[in-house]
Amino acid sequence: VVLVALSFPGASLLTIAGGFLFGIAAAGAVTTVAATIGATIVFLAARSSLGSALRARAGPFVARLSKGFRDDAWSYLLFLRLVPVFPFWLVNLAPALFRVPLGTYVGATLLGILPGTFAYAFLGAGLDSLIAAQEAAHPGCVDAGTCAIDPAALLTPTFLGALAALGLVAPVPPLLPCRRHAPRPARRTTPP
Repeated sequence: VVLVALSFPGASLLTIAGGFLFGIAAAGAVTTVAATIGATIVFLAARSSLGSALRARAGPFVARLSKGFRDDAWSYLLFLRLVPVFPFWLVNLAPALFRVPLGTYVGATLLGILPGTFAYAFLGAGLDSLIAAQEAAHPGCVDAGTCAIDPAALLTPTFLGALAALGLVAPVPPLLPCRRHAPRPARRTTPP
């Protein structure tokens, strides 16, 4: 919660560590709830005090985007959460500027971060198999602290499955139905 609320970069490393220490289900569930709470704290802070100052400085550009964002906030937020290109902290702040309803924000955030969070937890859980494979390739190296990385041992089924899960999350956003907000042609009031 604190890492996300402070917009600390690399919170996904904590998800990987959680997967390693506690397993996929526990790390994924706890991280999803904690990240949603932290993101909501940032959202509410920006919406209450910081948001009006940022909105005033942004001017009419924000007003134009705001209408489109409010019209389809759920789809926009879900897309932004699923696409790993957009910084998490930025996606926490932007909806506050566009006056997105709290319920929409929380729901889209919770749902949107699920695939990536569980994929990172799966990756962390796969680290166990890497350590076990290194120990099998070089018995006693873990205790001695002298393990040399054996490239063949990096290709464990669990670790490859975790990488595949991350790869499956990446193409999800283009598959989602998103409505475009194109301007409608003006209606004719006189016959042609």
